[in-house]
Order: sequence, then C-alpha cells, then structure tokens
Amino acid sequence: MDEIKWLEIAVNTTPDKLDEVCARLAAAGMDSLVIEDEGEFLAFLEQNRQCWDYVDQELLDRMRGAARVKFYVTDDDDGHAQLEQYTRGLNCEYTAAPLADNGWAYSWQKYYKPLEIGRRLYVVPQWMREEPVPHGRVPFYLNPGLTFGTGSHASTQLCLEGVEEHTVPGRDVLDLGCGSGILSIAALCLGASSAVAVDIDPKAVDVAYENAALNGIGRERYTVRAGNVLADRALAEELARYEVVIATEVGGGVVPIDAGERAAREAAGRLSCLLAQKAERVVRVFCGLPMVLK
Repeated sequence: MDEIKWLEIAVNTTPDKLDEVCARLAAAGMDSLVIEDEGEFLAFLEQNRQCWDYVDQELLDRMRGAARVKFYVTDDDDGHAQLEQYTRGLNCEYTAAPLADNGWAYSWQKYYKPLEIGRRLYVVPQWMREEPVPHGRVPFYLNPGLTFGTGSHASTQLCLEGVEEHTVPGRDVLDLGCGSGILSIAALCLGASSAVAVDIDPKAVDVAYENAALNGIGRERYTVRAGNVLADRALAEELARYEVVIATEVGGGVVPIDAGERAAREAAGRLSCLLAQKAERVVRVFCGLPMVLK
C-alpha cells in the first residue's frame, strides 16, 4: 500500500480574527484545527508559573506574533478539492507544506543522537540500539518518553558525569525526582547493586521501568515509586538509609528538603543546578553535605 501523503495548511490571520477563521473553517466542514495564538500562549505560561522554571527561547521565538490556524488534508485530488472548499471565502493568506504521514509519529526522533558522556557512558536512543558502541563505552539505551531526562540537557549530562564518578559497585542508590530514570539506571549500568527511584509524577513510573527493561534491568534490582518525599514523612523515613542520593535541582523540588534529615546528611552525590541564579540558594540549603556542586 502506498504511503499516505499529507499537506499541513497554515492559515495566517490576526488575533482578533482567529475565532472568525475557526468558525468559517468549521462551517465548511473542517473541525480538526490546531490554533497557535501568542496571547493565549503567554497567558498559559503566566497562569502556570508554578509548573516551569524556564521556557526554551526557540519556543518563544516560534510563538512570537503567532496568530494562525492549522489543519491537514491528504496530498491528492480529493484533498486538494477539500482545501479549495475549506478556504473559499476566508480572505486570508495560507501556506501548504507537504508532510509525510510517518513524519508525525517519528520526526521528533531525529533530534536525539547517541551521546558520549564522561569517560564511560554512551547514551543511545532505543531505536538506534543496533548501531555500534564505541570501544570502552558502556551503552545505556533510553526511550525519552514523556518526562524529564533524555541526556541531552547540560544539567542531565553533569549529573551523569557525577553518577559515573560516585557510583561504587555493590552500593545501593536513591534517585529523587527520577523522571525517566536516566540517572539511577545509569548507576545500575555502571555497577550499582540496586536502586530506588521516586518521582512526584505517576507517569514517570512506567517510563522508568521501560527504560530499565531496555537495559536488561529487572525489578529485582530496580524499584520505581510515585510519591512526594516532602509531604510523605513515612516515605522520607523509609528512604533515609541510602548512602548515595542522586537529585537534579530545578528550583523548587529538592531545595525545601530539611538539610538536617538523615537522608540528606548521608547523601554522597552530585547536584546540578539548571539556573545559575538559584545556585546560592541551593548551596545554602545543602551546606556541609558531602557532594560536588558544579
């Protein structure tokens, strides 16, 4: 069967005409629309400031001045006829860009390439696992999934270097705010005996287990839990025995932990701070702990 080809149609308008354009397209029979509006985008960011620490500049640039409506039609005679029908009477400029059907599902993968990190680690997207691994490197196969941790961010790379430096074969590891599990699974690949990973996001559990399975690591060595160590005292006490604690600080999750807690006092890990202006606060909270700050 021939691959279906699609056209992405982008109708450019102004913020005050967005509703009118959407209404006209819906009346013409096209009700599956993607709306890009800078005003709504900025309002969303402002109303959800507690959920993010920074916004990628590339995304801000792409949304600057945006007031457009997108939809899709097949790139054939039927699709072209539909396009003519949908845009008749719109009085707006639009662009039509070819888009292969497979591109929707897989085009994002092109942004992830194998990474050499530290002296030994080699982070490999799982769809590239058949590629040769450089001599002397330990392969770590990863599905970026839906949560933090693809290995591409400088913060994650610093943490991975720290994991490599501080992982001692036979030792147990605790990963706080594990996201996709990249740090604790890397420790297991490098010889840690077992690891427990915790994240406040329940989605992280399945993603981390999936990434562990990609590396041949079963649940007898790896436990992932959804929970809040700040709010759940019993969970915090349960996790207090670990000598190696891995955490990635993004400004609000790790800093509130009481530096007097046994779990924190016994931590021998590495902290990587995403934002330089928060480094002073992080150092103040963790002052005196046996860790390396970079």
